Amino acid sequence: MPVSSSVVSRVALANAIANGAIVVTGGAVRLTGSGLGCPTWPRCTDASFVATRALAGHGAIEFGNRMLTFVLTAVAIAAVVTVFRSSRRDLRPIALVSILGIPAQALLGGITVLTGLNPWTVAVHFLVSSALVAVATTLWLRSREPGVGRPLVRRPLLALTTGIAAVTAAVLAVGTVVTGSGPHSGDPKAGRTGLDPQLVSQLHADLVFLLVGLTCALLAGLYATDAPDRVKRAVRDLLVVELAQGAIGFVQYFTNLPVALVLLHMLGAVLITAFTARLIWSVRGPSSELPLDSPAASAAVPR
Repeated sequence: MPVSSSVVSRVALANAIANGAIVVTGGAVRLTGSGLGCPTWPRCTDASFVATRALAGHGAIEFGNRMLTFVLTAVAIAAVVTVFRSSRRDLRPIALVSILGIPAQALLGGITVLTGLNPWTVAVHFLVSSALVAVATTLWLRSREPGVGRPLVRRPLLALTTGIAAVTAAVLAVGTVVTGSGPHSGDPKAGRTGLDPQLVSQLHADLVFLLVGLTCALLAGLYATDAPDRVKRAVRDLLVVELAQGAIGFVQYFTNLPVALVLLHMLGAVLITAFTARLIWSVRGPSSELPLDSPAASAAVPR
């Protein structure tokens, strides 16, 4: 029996939430100094797959986060099954990427542990997680519409949207370097990048200013061309998240990186990723929409 579109959408939403949640819980592992709570991989210790009493709280925290991977896997499998049992063939590649990213992440997590939380492998681990958040968000958003149509905005605005996505990726990448150069190593024995934290923080801040500027420019362009409301809402919401994330970043920097604010900043990074994915989704209407340059577009495009 085919699965309804509403079921596909609900499962896809659960998948998106699970992908975001595991990033935040991974941050909690790091910020509690539990990154090497299980000192090896795939076992927790050389003799045990589970955390032992000798590993105390750090072992329990790290092992608990590892177990969440199985929860994420179960949700991702459910998403794949529901998509393949539905009529939405266009969603199948996205669902497959979402689930195939999980074993890749598990392997990266293992490499991170085996290299003693090398800051560069930690950075790659986070960035792949962010990519999976974007994929899962896109899967959910597309599941709510019949298919992907043509662009709803003019070409210059479409190019600006792509630029925002690229700068967002750069902000996240440099942000991992900032983290890898700062005090929250995840374990007292973990190394640092050796880069000047103040210098990389300044570069990170500069990219954030660029991102906010591009987002403001896109919003102005959308209002100037009377673009669809769905795109305007996506840009407005993204701008709000960017400003909130920037404010948290500045406060945490000038208050010596308190753990609570750093964790909130990680949640902000997840939201930035999800809302950027939403922006990319919003500029292309459902398959029933007419292209913007069509003579009937002004009547067909939702406002």
